[in-house]
Amino acid sequence: MALRRNRPRRFAGERPKATVEWAELIGRVAASGDRDAFRILFEHFAPRIKGFLVKTGMDADAAEEIAQNTLVAVWRKAGQFDPTSAGAAAWIFTIARNLRIDAARRAARQARASQPAELVDEPEAEESPETIMTRRDDVSRVSAALLRLSEEQSEVVRMSFIEERPHAEIAEILGIPLGTVKSRIRLATRRLRDLLDEPT
Repeated sequence: MALRRNRPRRFAGERPKATVEWAELIGRVAASGDRDAFRILFEHFAPRIKGFLVKTGMDADAAEEIAQNTLVAVWRKAGQFDPTSAGAAAWIFTIARNLRIDAARRAARQARASQPAELVDEPEAEESPETIMTRRDDVSRVSAALLRLSEEQSEVVRMSFIEERPHAEIAEILGIPLGTVKSRIRLATRRLRDLLDEPT
């Protein structure tokens, strides 16, 4: 098929690199529903989103569900991606973050619903998940949070979650002990979680 000729060249066993034009793949999904482009996006980002959510304390099954829903949203909302406002990875991780927030709110509502009837719930005023997903300020917030990490932390986050390198490989590249890599990633994920959960 003609669409396959537009697929980025990859060799057998080659892992997607940071140089892959993720924005271009999202554009192909938006323009023509390119399933090959979407498959590459899914295979690359879904496991890393799940891993990131698990590292921040989420249950593995819930994290997998959010990861899958994130990529479904990427498919549906690809036409709303603006490559001039933020990178593709930041946009996708923002979707995941907002779905995580929405899931937490649903869980809180269910918990309140199970309380005795005489306890009156406070009224809620919240945006729809789709509105939240596409808010440019949320994308900017994720990008800003990444920039607020130390250089050492942002480096290991990029190599672990964006380039999907194993911890041992990161340690070898940076010339530091494996335990140091794990410690930096753990501290970075905690810092990101705190930054993203800060009230605006």
